[in-house]
Parts: sequence; C-alpha cells; structure tokens
Amino acid sequence: MSIRLSNDALPTITGIPTPGYDRAHVTVGIVHFGVGGFHRAHQAMYVDRLLAEPESRSWGICGVGVRQADQAMRDALVPQDGLYTLTLKSPDGAVETSVIGSIVEYLYAPDNPESVLERLADPGTRIVSLTVTEGGYNFSPATGEFDAENPAIVADLSGNQALATVFGLVTEALARRRARDIPSFTVMSCDNIQGNGHVARSTFLAYARLRDPELAQWIDTHTSFPNSMVDRITPVTPPELAAEVEARTGIVDNWPVVAEPFIQWVLEDSFSDGRPALENVGVQIVDDVTPYELMKLRLLNASHQALCYFGYLLGYRYVHDAASDSDIRELLRRYMFDEAEPTLAPLPGVDVNAYIDTLLERFANPAIADTIARLCQDSSDRIPKWLVPVIRERLHAGGNVDLAAAVVASWTRYAEGIDENGDVIDVVDPKADELVPLAQKSRTEPLAFVSERGLFGELADHDGFTKPYLWALETLRTKGSRETLKELLS
Repeated sequence: MSIRLSNDALPTITGIPTPGYDRAHVTVGIVHFGVGGFHRAHQAMYVDRLLAEPESRSWGICGVGVRQADQAMRDALVPQDGLYTLTLKSPDGAVETSVIGSIVEYLYAPDNPESVLERLADPGTRIVSLTVTEGGYNFSPATGEFDAENPAIVADLSGNQALATVFGLVTEALARRRARDIPSFTVMSCDNIQGNGHVARSTFLAYARLRDPELAQWIDTHTSFPNSMVDRITPVTPPELAAEVEARTGIVDNWPVVAEPFIQWVLEDSFSDGRPALENVGVQIVDDVTPYELMKLRLLNASHQALCYFGYLLGYRYVHDAASDSDIRELLRRYMFDEAEPTLAPLPGVDVNAYIDTLLERFANPAIADTIARLCQDSSDRIPKWLVPVIRERLHAGGNVDLAAAVVASWTRYAEGIDENGDVIDVVDPKADELVPLAQKSRTEPLAFVSERGLFGELADHDGFTKPYLWALETLRTKGSRETLKELLS
C-alpha cells in the first residue's frame, strides 16, 4: 500500500530513515531562496541531520520562491508539509532513500509578499540563505557591476508594486529589522560562485544604496555575508524517479531528489546573529574558504564544462557515458593536472591529486544519470566564472591554455545550434538570443564569439588564447569533435 508524504504519514513509514525529531517542535531559523534539487540534497539535508539535536530545533528552514517557475515547487512541497525523499546512488549500485524534514514551511512570494517579508523580519529568522544560480545575483561577470537597469530591479525600487525580487524582499526585511531594533540576519550564499559571500555583499549593498544610502550603511556594518563552498552532484530529477521510489519504499513523493553519496560544505565562520552547530554534522567551518572554493570551481565545475560540449557533439547525452570515453577522460585529467591545478592556492591537508582522481570517478557514476543537457545550460553564467579565470591566470603566468581554449571552442561550436549531423541543438542560456548569432557569425569572423567582452573580457586580444582557440574551432568544424580531441591530446 502506497503512503503519500505528510506529517501524519511519517509514523507509518518503515524501512527507511525518517526525521529523527518531532517536526511540530521545530521553528524557522533559516529562510532559503531558491529551493531546488541542489538545496534539498545539500543544505536541507545537513539541517535535517542537525535537527536531531534538541538544542538545534530553532533552525528549521522556510523555503521561498520568487520566480514563476517556483510555483511547481510550491505545489509539490506544500501538500507534503515540506517533506520529500532524497535518494543517494553509488557507483557500485547501492541505493539509499531517506525522508528529509528540515523544510517546515514554504512560501511563494507572489501569493503573499507580505507573509515573506514578515517571516524575514521575524526575530527568529537569523540566516537567509540563497541558491539562486550564478545569474541570480544580477551582475556583469566581466565587470562585477550590479545591473541597476534590470526591469525587475527598477520595478522593485519604484515602490509602485509588490516587491518581486530577492533583492527587494531581503532589503525591505532588513529595513524593518533596523526600524524595530532587531539584529540583522546573515545572508549566506550557497551558489557556485567564487567569493559567493563577497558577491552577495556587493550586489545586495548595491541595491540597498539605490534604495536608501543610510540603510545600505547599516547593512554594511551589521550584516554578515559568509563565503562558502558547496559540492554534491545533483542532477535534475529524472521523470522515472518518483515511480522508482514508490516501488522500492511505498512512498508517493511529488518531487523526489537524487544525488551522489559524496557531499562537502566548507563555510566561513562569519555570522551576524548566531549560527547552527553545523560542524556537528560534517560541515567544515573555516576562517578562509578561498582555497577550497578555487579547488572545486576550477576542477569540478570547469571540468563539467570541458566534458559537456565535447560530450554532446560526440553524441553522448549522459555525463557518465561521456566521462567513460577515453578521449574525454584524458581531456579532463590533463586539463585539471596541467592547467587548472597550477592556478590553485596552497591547500594544507588536501591531496589535490587524490581529489582529481575522485572527480573522475564521480563523473563516471552511472547510477546518477546526470544529463549532458544540464551541464550545457546557462553556460554564459558558468564559463566566465569557472574557466575564464583559469585562462587569465595561466596567461599571466606565461603558461599555455591549449586545453581550456579548446573547451571554449567547443562551447562556440555547440552554441551554433547545429550539431555534426545537422540536427538542431536546443541552446538553453539566458543569453542564447545573443550567443547563437555570435557563434554562427564566428564562421566568417572567427573571433566574433570570444570578442563578447561581457563574457571574456580582453581574451580576444591575447595571442596565447586566440591561437589555440582558433585552431580548435577550425578543427571542430572541418574534422569534427573526435578528431579534434585526438589531435589536441597528441
């Protein structure tokens, strides 16, 4: 007999782990913007473990959605009282499913912006966390400047309608806390951006200055924005997962999550109004996150980009299949060892070589069934933050960037929107309307794509980059992706 997830159903679930605490006694201490698969596989799972400690019951999560797409999460989680299943799949075939209970409330801001504002302004809320994607911070990846002309930002600043952005909601909540003499909450980014706390501080302060310079000064003085590094490969929920979970556990879950067993969270110990004892559940609390985030962003995240475009052009649609291809595996290995690793800061106590070997194993995990399409989307948010810094630092140090330049060339070839068989590629990117024409234009003006300074800065002016880039792009077009890889790696 199947069991539909709810608080009332929890006592009837057997055979798998369920929340080891009474959810009725959990109160909200964290408001999280951007409840997706990654948040539910990562931060929410850590908090679920922590809530088993009686002294930590004030750190439950209230999820908040602001985008139209977030209605689907509202419709999935609210009927389930915020409960969901997390399934971990290992390369050896082991499967483990558990019920996660740390999200005790979910609010969809367009339904009632005032309820979100009062939850944020409540003294019990001491952390506001974010997984809003790289593009959600509303800044230029090339200049780092906040986009004050964004129509959504202009609308929020006008005061003529209900607040609709994370910037508007968070800043108004901080204004209310200031007026009510309530301490500021911490703004904690959990997105894959180098210096994510610095980025959050810069962008939220930029918005606040546009609204009220005195409020911005108060936020600058009283609000902490810790940096963090997060890691767990979490693919988009495959359509068959819900049926699989029900068949194996008897649980009906509107939106289950699947992830790899590996998990890591490195968090800077900088909080405005206290923090949960996350170190008790495996989070690394450190003074400086920078060395850890560089390792992850330039090895794992950039290697995903190295894999996905070549993988797609070779006909692969799943990450594990592409990662098992001997040429792609060698590309990843050599990129990480030869070009990315030399740009990393010293990391005492970490064996980077062993970390690279672990990454290659994780990429090839067939149980996760992560898709190439997921890695290829939103490239304009990813390449400038993960790969371009490696290229710049290598060039500055006088090193070669043959492999990284070839990855950029593979993105250009992919962004043309037509694969090697003449079939259409669905380029999913916030800048697709600009990038696809530029990629196509590069057939007659070879540097057209990488001359987009908002993404690449001055790279198109540097022979150390353009020479290997143009070779790889021309070879991709004349000989195809397989031959390009073989010549590149020879």
